[in-house]
Amino acid sequence: MTLNGTRTYVGFGFGAIQAGLFLYEAYHSGAFRRLVVAEIVPEVVERVRQTNHRYAINIAQPDRVSSAAVGPVEIENPAVETDRERLIDAIVAAEEIGTAIPSVTFYATDEPHSLHRVLAEGLRRKAAGNGPRCVIYAAENHHRAAQILEATVMDAIPLRDQDAVRSRVRFLNTVIGKMSGVITDGAEIQEQRLTPVTPSEQRAFLVEAFNRILVTRIRFDTSYPFFERGIAVFEEKDNLRPFEEAKLYGHNATHALAAYLGKISGVERLSELKAVPGAIPFLQAAFLEESGQSLIRKYGGQDSLFTPAGYRHYVDDLLQRMMNPYLRDTVERVGRDPRRKLGWDDRLIGTMRLALSQGITPHRYAIGAAAALAIIEPLVLKQDLPLAEILLPLWAAQQPDDEEVATILALIEESVARLKSEKLF
Repeated sequence: MTLNGTRTYVGFGFGAIQAGLFLYEAYHSGAFRRLVVAEIVPEVVERVRQTNHRYAINIAQPDRVSSAAVGPVEIENPAVETDRERLIDAIVAAEEIGTAIPSVTFYATDEPHSLHRVLAEGLRRKAAGNGPRCVIYAAENHHRAAQILEATVMDAIPLRDQDAVRSRVRFLNTVIGKMSGVITDGAEIQEQRLTPVTPSEQRAFLVEAFNRILVTRIRFDTSYPFFERGIAVFEEKDNLRPFEEAKLYGHNATHALAAYLGKISGVERLSELKAVPGAIPFLQAAFLEESGQSLIRKYGGQDSLFTPAGYRHYVDDLLQRMMNPYLRDTVERVGRDPRRKLGWDDRLIGTMRLALSQGITPHRYAIGAAAALAIIEPLVLKQDLPLAEILLPLWAAQQPDDEEVATILALIEESVARLKSEKLF
């Protein structure tokens, strides 16, 4: 396949989501003439350039893993001045841009090649030269990523130029339910017959085939409001908030719950939970009765997802995808950073709070919170420790209501006792 389209796509960050979603879908859309990506690791840039500007991804299908090549891709290191200038020129020409970096906290640094500065200069030149309008997909798994990125970028643009820039760009939030990862174990790559990113490195992108990505509805307040996306598979929504909560308090919460159940059950991979008696029905009940019922009560009538039938389809599809053995998702990877996952607004405690607000007691997600707590402090399963001393510092920044805290703590304490009794299911 060659690039025969007319559009330009620019991406920031060369990880699994950028490579296996944005660049891959742009490549297969047939709408693009140029694919450009920014990457700050010099060795990665050089390897892609040495491989005729192409790279490989591995796609976990329900019954196998297939591989695909993507390219040519112009890969630029923004820390190198000549590369940065080419990247800025590409932004001037781009109709679609995607950021897929580890966190919104990486949008701005003190370096001249900071993402926000590079974007700001490209957009400023685009506006000054009457370049094409563009959209920017913010894929940093934060419900206000687009707003944070826009504010950061605009701060780097002179006030006199900001209106002109705003007339030519829209920053879009995204809901990306695509599971993906980077395999760095050479033995595993060889054993699973995965195709490395490039032939000279021991790293492989492994992504699931799923590509139903939701983005903010695009609205340009001009005499020509219509904007046609080249990456047409994405689906626009007027209000992403309900879907963001379904992702965080449904998908992410149950994914984390599965990982912590896996840890307790002594399995290495999520797919092995299918052999643990009672595990899948437990996950399904949590997903449907605690997450699902809560979201349906809160958002019923806004979309077919928030109906009993719609949410059940969502649950069945996601559990099947989570347990796909070809995705090779590990308990360790999915359950990493339990302190963050126990945050007041994050997937476990946040789901418990959502359920309680809708009159539902989240016993199963409380088990997940207790199991995550046991990873932070294993002694909670052996001694009677004051759980508040561990959890309250994680919630302090949000200044939660004392009564709500007491209810959450009581549920987790009850779940710790259940874990001690080893009567989980």
